[in-house]
Order: sequence, then structure tokens, then C-alpha cells
Amino acid sequence: MALKNIPYDQKYYDPEIECMPREELRAMQLERLQEMVAYAYENTVWYKRSFDEAGVKPEDIRALEDLERFPFIDKKTERDTQHVGSFFGEMCSVPEEEVIFMATSSGSTGVPTVSPFTQEDFDLWQDTEARLFWQAGMRPNDRYVHGLNFALYVGGPDVIGAQRLGALAIWVGAVPSDRLLFVLKQYQPTIIWTSPSYAWTLGEKAKEKGFDPKEDFNIHTIIVAGEPGGSIPSTRKAIEELWGAKVVDFFGLSDIYGACAAACEAHDGLHIVEDQILVETVDPETGEVLEPGSTGELVYTTLCKKARPMIRFRTGDIGYVSTEPCTCGRTLARIHVTGRKDEMFIVGAVNVFPTDVEYVVRAEAGLTGEYSIRVYDENYSTRYEVSVERAQGSDEPFDAVAARVGAALKAHTGVRPAKVIVYDAGKLGTSSEHKASRFIDERVRP
Repeated sequence: MALKNIPYDQKYYDPEIECMPREELRAMQLERLQEMVAYAYENTVWYKRSFDEAGVKPEDIRALEDLERFPFIDKKTERDTQHVGSFFGEMCSVPEEEVIFMATSSGSTGVPTVSPFTQEDFDLWQDTEARLFWQAGMRPNDRYVHGLNFALYVGGPDVIGAQRLGALAIWVGAVPSDRLLFVLKQYQPTIIWTSPSYAWTLGEKAKEKGFDPKEDFNIHTIIVAGEPGGSIPSTRKAIEELWGAKVVDFFGLSDIYGACAAACEAHDGLHIVEDQILVETVDPETGEVLEPGSTGELVYTTLCKKARPMIRFRTGDIGYVSTEPCTCGRTLARIHVTGRKDEMFIVGAVNVFPTDVEYVVRAEAGLTGEYSIRVYDENYSTRYEVSVERAQGSDEPFDAVAARVGAALKAHTGVRPAKVIVYDAGKLGTSSEHKASRFIDERVRP
């Protein structure tokens, strides 16, 4: 598709969509929802069967709220139906010859799930990426390093969105740190996309190699995704101070496409592309739809994707939705993801998420910012311990570090960890070339 001819100082990539009055947006969503539900019913084996079993028909959608009557899907639905009857399975709405791209999930919660795209899906996806890149501050005169994995990962092709915007795209991918630092020094790119943990790790490795991330490179914006850190103020601030660059959080999921929500300058949630995705918040236990602003499980319905419609997809993400106007001027709703349903743990009747721990660790002085959490059963109760690293060159006694971190966690979460374990800098072993794994769940579940 041809590049849009947009003045560099224009704030919005597509102001008609990004600033559309809510009533007009809801009318657009309803029209697209009616079309998508009818399309899914007529073209998808699974949706026809599940709608019939639930006693609902496409014509039952007369208002957005009518979607509540339709059944949910989740990762188990995807796994159970893929490769059944055809390569892409019972949730695919088109013959395989119309699919031009596929991505897969990481498989971290089970068998990897396959996500197919038609050419129309793919083009719309990259138009959306261009819009979100523009929102992050990218312009055609930027040099952009795409530091995400290209191997089956749904975020890989997002680099095409940067090209569609007109930026110089440098397809680096998941490479060793030394190679990436060479690219940053040699080609002086201005924007990079990676995970929050790796943005921190890369900056620290740059300093170990004798570089000053603020002076020796030319990065003005770091896009992060894949982990919650980009929306945790203490983590974002730490990365920004390390690099002398702004951090912009993106959100996506393989079940739909790469990035489908992004922060703006207000850093008050991530604007989701509501012209293409309808968002609900439901009670994680009962599935009851909650009012906007209430915290619950986020549920998405695609309004345009043809290869595999996702109608009422339960993400497992816990958060809330803001629909009031944002100070940036965009009217698209903002999602606030506060944790994962499967990673929340309850200690002394208090709900705790890994993001609560990260907030404290990244805000405490004298720490490297690296951490891990171990959750386990003891005497019929749930306990948790946190491991951290004291800063490079610190001689603060380990027990003193443990005491103040434990107190800070108690103050922020309401429950003190059973133990805080302190390591020297670089000894914890959580730093990663890309996405870090920090949550160890040893609870015995029925």
C-alpha cells in the first residue's frame, strides 16, 4: 500500500478514527460486530456449532450488549480445535490457500496455538502498526531497529508497519547483545523495540562494554512489549534514565496480531484499536460482564479479522478499561493490564501480582532491578519469597537489603514475603537476551 502523506508535526496518524466521538465509534463497532458474527457463523465450523448449542443466532446482535449472550472462547478452545478437519482447524474461516501468513504462541501455557492471516488481514494489521508507531513518535526520518524474534513470533512482521509509515527499518531480530550494540553504534538508529527486561539488560551490558547509552547511541524512543514493565512507572523511569530516551509500552497477543494497543504521552493505560477490537471486562470466576472501570478479566472480540475470527476471547489478563477522554485527545478506550489470572497469588487474603513486586524492586535504591518470585505452599497456606540483586559495587549488608525490601513489599502489597534473598549484581540469573522468566509457581493445584 502507498505511504500516507502526513506532515511530520501532525499528532494523529488517522484522526478520524483516533478521535472519533464515542457514540459514532460504538455505532461503527455494532455494524462491524453484526457483520463479523454473521460471517463467523456462516464460515466457521466451530462458531456455528457453539452458537447453535448456546441457542444464539447472528441476528440476536441488535446492540453491543447483546454479545453477552454468546459463548466465550479461550486458549483451550484454540488448542482443542486446531488441526481438526484441516490444517488450521475448526476455528479457521477460510481455506488454507487463502492464508498467507501464520504465527504461533509461545506455548508457555500449553501447546502452541497457530494464528492464520489472509492478505486482507495482514494489510490491515500493518496499517494498524503504522498508526501505533506514529502514536509512539516514529516519523519517516527515523531509523528503526526491530529487535524482536522473527521465528513464528507474531510481533516479527510488525517491522513492516514501520516501513509502511516510511521509516528506515533495520531488521535485526533476536541477536546476541554484542551484535545489537554494534548495530546501535554503527548505524545510530533512533528507535528500538524490545522487551522491558532486555532494554534494561542491554543498557547495563552497554555500560560494561564502556559505552554510555545516553551519549554513544542516538536512541530517543524505546518501544517495549511482551512484559508488563513498560506500564509500571518505576520500571519505565529506570529504563528512561539509563538510556536518556522515552519508553512507550505496546501490547499485543498472538491470537489477534502483533501490537493492538499502545501508550500515548499521558502514560495512563494503552489505547486499544477499538475500530477493530471490542473489549469487555468480565468477572474471572462467573464470566459476568462488568462495568467499564471495574477490574476483571479482559475479553476481546475481533471486528475485522477474517482468517480466524476471535469472538469473546478470554485472555487471562486481569485489568480494567477506561473510556473517558484521554488528555492526549484520543477517544479510543485505554486498557490497563495489572496482571495475569494464572500468576495472581493470594497471601493472607490479599491478592498479589508479580507486577506489584516489580513496582517495588524497580523503585528501591541500591538494587539492580533484577528479581524473581517463588510462590509455594506451607502449612496449608500460600507463601512467597523474592530474590533481588544489590547494585554493582554496593557494600550494603545482605540482611540490611533484605530487611528494607521486605518492608517496602509489605507497605506496597500489604503482605510481607516469607523471605527476601539478596545476590550480588549479575548473580541472580534472570537477565535475558529478550523476555525474562521471573515467576516460579510451586503451589500444588487440584
